[in-house]
Amino acid sequence: MATILAYTSPALGHMLPISSLLLELRRRGHRVRLRTLSSCVELGQSLGFDTDAINPRIEEIALDDWTTTDPRRALKLGVTAFARRAEHEVADLADAIAAFRPDALLIDVNCWGALSAAEAGDIPWACFAPYTPPLESPGVPPFGLGLQPLRGVVGRVRDAVARLVVTKSVERVMLPPVNAVRADVGLESVGSVDEYLRRAPLMLVATGKPFQYPQTDWGETVHMIGPCALDPGPQTVPDWLATIDRPIVLVTTSSERQEDTALVRTAITALADEPVHVVATLPAGHAGNITASSNATVRGRAPHGVILDRAVCAVTHGGMGATQKALLHGVPVCVVPFGRDQFEVARRVEVARCGTRLPAKKLSPPRLAAKVRDAMTMAEGAGRVAAGFEATGGVAHGAELYERRCLA
Repeated sequence: MATILAYTSPALGHMLPISSLLLELRRRGHRVRLRTLSSCVELGQSLGFDTDAINPRIEEIALDDWTTTDPRRALKLGVTAFARRAEHEVADLADAIAAFRPDALLIDVNCWGALSAAEAGDIPWACFAPYTPPLESPGVPPFGLGLQPLRGVVGRVRDAVARLVVTKSVERVMLPPVNAVRADVGLESVGSVDEYLRRAPLMLVATGKPFQYPQTDWGETVHMIGPCALDPGPQTVPDWLATIDRPIVLVTTSSERQEDTALVRTAITALADEPVHVVATLPAGHAGNITASSNATVRGRAPHGVILDRAVCAVTHGGMGATQKALLHGVPVCVVPFGRDQFEVARRVEVARCGTRLPAKKLSPPRLAAKVRDAMTMAEGAGRVAAGFEATGGVAHGAELYERRCLA
């Protein structure tokens, strides 16, 4: 039996999928030590992990990319927050290693300081990415804006320009603090985001084809292992859900603060006269500020799995977790991206024909109603993606890869 130390960024949307993989490793007899955001310590303990909180100074550095609607500006704000957190993660990971004496490490892709410290150390390690990583791949547009793949000369020129405008501007913000941390732990500098992320000897990515573009090829050290969906809590049908007798449209917003509450209000209005029942969840709060209609139920958090079992569509903010969880159930999606990686998620939904995409700037009740109706005709595409997710081998395959690379 090996002891595995998993280290996550302060985000529920990262803690849950990595915990799905950790549960499989625990099932195989390994002891799991988890250091994560303070609000999830109790949850981690309930899952059977020895869990404690990351340094509070890390959690105090808020992700404030929601304060702008400019995608490029938002990317820079996010990068700045991750860089500031990195300064504290090196010592925090060292503290956890000293306390737990692990045989191997599993590090969240957004923990730049912890990734650098792991690389500089002598303990076998791997990186876990709960979203599409910004790695380069031939024929795939640069990460960030959700650009549609284009073939031929036009596509190559467009992607080259976008790489100069978007990727390089983000790297100008990201690389200096990352390289400063790397220098502090005795590592050489890196010249790009792609080079930095490829320092991991193994990266496990919580996704799969055909949700990812067919031409996506990240190399031999990067492996897709499916969505790693985890729905904590009782999976019994709650009384309020049992009383709903119409097909359900699940509407979800981000578990991290974001200006996406309008999605729920718009969905309730848009679908008020449709023969469906809207179930809306707002895990980051603000549920009390929403007025439900006769065919709508609004909750803070609720078990998505039992809702999706009866859903005909899921309207999401484009979060990787919520969107892929719906598709894993074969439920088509309508994605309204507000920021972060959500533009990339929305575009992949559109290209895979497993749902529809509606930019947040164009959000209105008539447009959303039309997009939901279109999405509900795409159950075949959603089923195709669900089959692709299953074909990745899931957390069992991820655990096998981790054992082979880190515990052999």
